Amino acid sequence: QVQLVESGGGLVQAGGSLRLSCAASGSISSINGMGWYRQAPGTQRELVATLAGGGRTNYADSVQGRFTISRDYAKNTVYLQMDSLKPEDTAVYYCNAERIRLYSGDYVFGSWGQGTQVTVSS
Repeated sequence: QVQLVESGGGLVQAGGSLRLSCAASGSISSINGMGWYRQAPGTQRELVATLAGGGRTNYADSVQGRFTISRDYAKNTVYLQMDSLKPEDTAVYYCNAERIRLYSGDYVFGSWGQGTQVTVSS
């Protein structure tokens, strides 16, 4: 019914930038909050940034001031602009949609994308 597809990952040198995109598709009427999470090898998935339906943003301390989350509501797409990247930012980045309302009136909670790899070399 709903699919989230991330793109924009890749290999970048420390200090560089990347922009991730996540497009939601399906019979979507509206999406509440969306966000980005990441998981490095041997670690648990952690929050990177979220953007609530009302526009409030929340960032992990480790990325505050370097990453910016934004959203195109018309395109059901969320972005993550990552600047001043560090080797410790290396991880698989996942997109999340908190709550999706379908045209049928049903809701889908906690949708995840397949992830996109970000590798920052020193």
